[in-house]
Amino acid sequence: MRHSIRLPLLAAVLALAVAGCTNASAGSESAASGPSAPASGGPAAKTEVDAAAAALLPADIRSKGVLAVASDASYRPFEYFDTDNKTMIGFDIDMTDALGAKLGLKVDHVNAGFDGILPGLAAHKFDVGASAFSVTPERSKAVDFVPYLNAGSGLAVKAGNPLGLKMDPMALCGRTVAAQKGSIQGIAQLPAISKACTGAGKAPVKADLFPSQDGANLAVVSGRADAVMADSAPLALQAKASHGQFELAPGTDYEPVPLGIALPKGSPLKPALDAAMEALISDGTMESLVKKWDMPTGLLLKSGS
Repeated sequence: MRHSIRLPLLAAVLALAVAGCTNASAGSESAASGPSAPASGGPAAKTEVDAAAAALLPADIRSKGVLAVASDASYRPFEYFDTDNKTMIGFDIDMTDALGAKLGLKVDHVNAGFDGILPGLAAHKFDVGASAFSVTPERSKAVDFVPYLNAGSGLAVKAGNPLGLKMDPMALCGRTVAAQKGSIQGIAQLPAISKACTGAGKAPVKADLFPSQDGANLAVVSGRADAVMADSAPLALQAKASHGQFELAPGTDYEPVPLGIALPKGSPLKPALDAAMEALISDGTMESLVKKWDMPTGLLLKSGS
């Protein structure tokens, strides 16, 4: 779903357009830049190799010793750039580092545009994609997934919610709602909501799609869009860190689904990643990471699920 709080570009643009500041670093205190990264570096994980999981690795990955992981570093707290504007940090970064450790592999993190990651997997540019992907039937036709969290969509609006919006499909009829290009909100949920609106004799939803989540958030702050729709957990943190520029609208999560690591369809790597993920869930690593990145523990999957 994103995909999910990704804010490096938003921090930069808001710093110039709203706050009058020139500091564009992801860890800055500029508007909507999000909370600073946790002080402790690296994954909050037990890093010993899981022999049973490592034994499932395909021979080419085992011999290479490296796992290439693609993420779109604009979705805090899942993946974003640290204050040096080049080091990728976040929940998905720590989580895939922990998976690599369980499998005895070094992880090579690659920054890639969100809507280019799944095609990149099909073209074998990366081994896996970890960018808060919602596991949907449509995506599952093209790629395989290793689920790791549950998440639903939320709605954020300008501070004070002047339009009185809420995360209710019928409340969005006739509104302009921003989302990230390639996200589940942009490609499926908003079109479905718009269709429901017209079916009820109401005005359709205008979906305004942006290359990054940063741009979608900025559209609300600048008044270009009435609301922005994204994964509720990161969106809540983004709003909290925006210094009062936008806020999470009321309402329950819309269509909660699992988030998953994506792999090429039929990838021989999947059994090893399934086993390593089960190990991270069982030994408490995933719970530690959720707490480290200030995310709700209700997102956690149970062991064996």
